[in-house]
Amino acid sequence: MQHHARTTPEDRTVTSASENDATKVSLEPDPGMSSSTWRMRSDAWEYLLFAIKRLVTSHDPESTYVADTELHRSLRSLETIEMYWAGGGTEYVQSIRRLLEAGEYKAALDRVARVVTRQRGDQPTTNETFEDAADESERLMTSDDGDPRPRFEVLVIDEMSPDEIESVIKSVHRMRSAADAFIYEFVIVPSAEDAIAAILTNPNILACVVRPGFSDKTRLPLSKDLQDTIALASESVTSWTPPRSKLAHIQRVVGLADTLASLRPELDLYLMAGAHIEDLARFLTRRFRRVFRREDRLELHLSLLRRVSHLYDTPFFTAIQDHARRPVGVFHALPIARGGSVIASKWIRDLADFYGLNLLLAETSATSGGLDSLLAPVGTLKKAQDLAARAYGAKHTFFVTNGTSTANKIVHQALTGPGDIVMVDRNCHKSHHHAFVLTGAKPAYLEAYPLDEFAFYGAVPLSRIKEMLLKYRAAGRLDEVRMITLTNCTFDGIVYDPERVMAECLAIKPDLVFLWDEAWFAFATFHPVTRRRTAMAAAKSLEGKLASNELESAYAEQQKILFNEDGTPASDEVWLKEKLIPAPDSKIRVYATQSTHKTLTALRQGSMIHVYDSEWKYEAEDAFHEAYMTHTSTSPNYQILASLDIGRRQVELEGFALVQRQLDLATSLTHSIARHPLLRRTFRVLTANELISKELRGSGRPLPHRDGLSAMWKAWENDEFVVDPSRITIEISRTGIDGDTFKHDYLMDRYGIQINKTSRNTVLFMTNIGTSRSAIAYLLEVLVKVAERIDEHYQGSNIPAGGVDQDLPPLPDFSEFAAEFSEDRSLPDGDMRTAFFRGQKRSEVDYVNPAELAERVAKGEQPVSAGFVTPYPPGFPVLVPGQVITAEVLNFMAVLDTREIHGFDSVRGYRIFKDNTASDDPKALKAGTTEDHPKLPRRKK
Repeated sequence: MQHHARTTPEDRTVTSASENDATKVSLEPDPGMSSSTWRMRSDAWEYLLFAIKRLVTSHDPESTYVADTELHRSLRSLETIEMYWAGGGTEYVQSIRRLLEAGEYKAALDRVARVVTRQRGDQPTTNETFEDAADESERLMTSDDGDPRPRFEVLVIDEMSPDEIESVIKSVHRMRSAADAFIYEFVIVPSAEDAIAAILTNPNILACVVRPGFSDKTRLPLSKDLQDTIALASESVTSWTPPRSKLAHIQRVVGLADTLASLRPELDLYLMAGAHIEDLARFLTRRFRRVFRREDRLELHLSLLRRVSHLYDTPFFTAIQDHARRPVGVFHALPIARGGSVIASKWIRDLADFYGLNLLLAETSATSGGLDSLLAPVGTLKKAQDLAARAYGAKHTFFVTNGTSTANKIVHQALTGPGDIVMVDRNCHKSHHHAFVLTGAKPAYLEAYPLDEFAFYGAVPLSRIKEMLLKYRAAGRLDEVRMITLTNCTFDGIVYDPERVMAECLAIKPDLVFLWDEAWFAFATFHPVTRRRTAMAAAKSLEGKLASNELESAYAEQQKILFNEDGTPASDEVWLKEKLIPAPDSKIRVYATQSTHKTLTALRQGSMIHVYDSEWKYEAEDAFHEAYMTHTSTSPNYQILASLDIGRRQVELEGFALVQRQLDLATSLTHSIARHPLLRRTFRVLTANELISKELRGSGRPLPHRDGLSAMWKAWENDEFVVDPSRITIEISRTGIDGDTFKHDYLMDRYGIQINKTSRNTVLFMTNIGTSRSAIAYLLEVLVKVAERIDEHYQGSNIPAGGVDQDLPPLPDFSEFAAEFSEDRSLPDGDMRTAFFRGQKRSEVDYVNPAELAERVAKGEQPVSAGFVTPYPPGFPVLVPGQVITAEVLNFMAVLDTREIHGFDSVRGYRIFKDNTASDDPKALKAGTTEDHPKLPRRKK
């Protein structure tokens, strides 16, 4: 497929106020993911509309047509790609070319306009009706253009003659009924490779019909990137081998079905065959929703519509709508319900004017009449959560109305208790640290690799996680390690490989529980490449591998390496070097918490907990429900719940398209900054080369998504860490402005650009499913204006390379828990709960100013923090209750100029325990040495 990406003339440049050439920002996308085929197709049709309009009004249209190379490239691209979309197909594009070559520009314009109108979702503007169309294919394509019903596309995979294709398309139109809630159209491709290309490029496809007559290879001139992606998709699926029978040829059908399902699990698969349909149904019902004979087109038609109606169903949102329409009398709590305390008021009626009457009509505390109870759902809420579990690939899903902070506490309380050890990334969200206070579990902090130059952390290398597990095993305390908690992806976009992390950790301790904080990663479920790095997809994949004969054999072979002849474990070096294989009977116990509202459609604080736990019934269900009731309000916000329900509908029906656009726009932004002379001189886009330590980079591609979908696929499949393309970290050192000032004074206050995170010398921009091309254009325009102001400040000379102070001290490692809060000083876990509650007693603590505290530490004392100290940014606790305060921590804090430091009193100083310095305890002083307190080594920079 020819990837000639382009934009419409209206989108080509964004120009600053000065309108000079140096400040024009091109928005034409670069080669790579941003030139995804669906976007390239849209742009190609838009450009044809623009170019042919110009031909219609030109004094010399023939010369203009010959000279417009962009027009010819667009036609060539569309002649290939239109096979993968419903409508006129390749022949329709060729008919436009023939009209242009014959000089019939107005007729060609009408044909292009029909497609563009349909793409935009507009009502037809031409006076022509479909009866006036030039041929039968055009009449079929335009016959329902004015129909407002939602439409989707169905992929049919079979070798068909043109007459057969026309017959199938006509049959669809004959079966349509005014009572149908939706409209669908067929996309017909002849080969398995074309089928994979179609579902990778056309997000409108919601179902596939496989007919055994398909061929294997495409006859189209696909781009190398798409060819490589098809090969990767095919190789990544290990198909089930059917029992020996006279239907040996069905293996190729099975292989294609497995590949399609792995790429787009939201798709429904149907098999339509002739002979031996009973045997096919017996072997293949696990993969196909139904198996039909070829003549059962009506049954297929009804099945397609019914299945999409199931995706469209929003049981709780519908119940809220019904409640709002129903006349009721309110004789319980909530005066605002039905607008009772608002509508009749002359003082606060503007509340209804601003938010609308429906919000008030839908507000209620009732749990009857179809609304259900969040604490004990049995009706519409239970069904809504089950539908969400289906969408996200979980075995169970629970809605949370107080954000992921509460979701994290629920999971911790459900799965851990006093004395349990939880290995956790030290720079995780504060809710995890607070959960240890609530549960009494003891954190054993894992250190992420530092990005000292930018004043934030990356992620925790797998080698460090394995090393800590092995230390607990050597100490005879591995049974105390209950759970591992990691943030995926991190705030700054570093993404783990959850399947590999879980597999290798289970090889050391087969019953570990995993909590993946996916607060910023909910969107990843709905893209074929990013999905594999989500907790639920990784859990399902690992579960399948544990059941395979291949893993059992490989496990047995590796055990000979990992254990000596006498049964004792080999050295830790051997275990760390090997890519560990878990035992086939390992437990898959995986939990994910997601801030749905952060990256998908939901009202603020709308979150979900996803569960993939093989021990759910026996080990977790009762405790989980108790924890859920502990932290969940008995008066949950029904509007948040309704938004989670309808947001689930959106991602199942159009999530792929929305996430692909999100990634595209992010890539366009990075490319535009990199190639603009002034922007690239002022700002630097941080890539994997800066955000991932050299030894952990894997493929070494700085921006694999810029190299194409196949390059991104390889990186996300093989590398230990990758960077989420939708999170763009810009280094601003050369502006001479710190990140916090840049955020507030330049972006938010002056231009209304909202961002969430900064560090000393970086700002983070995020695209999401609501980001538009216009928003990217505006951001680029703002960045140009800011760069111009800075350039003017320096009189056009070279912007200094170190405008912001770069001499920040290294990010401090977690020091250690004080002796009285640590059971074993040779291991890192500590009793944070005891330290926290002791720190709440005024008689037990002193406040010491930073200068005096630094003097004490310099004298060899080891004062102990009595509470959390969390600067924003960077946003992780620099100190936790019970932690020994070190010079490294104080030096780091001394140079921070953040506006918020939670737990630090600017007047009184740090809160520490009275008379509790390690200098009072000779054993504790000695424990500070490397010999007596072996810690994980400082990470290499």
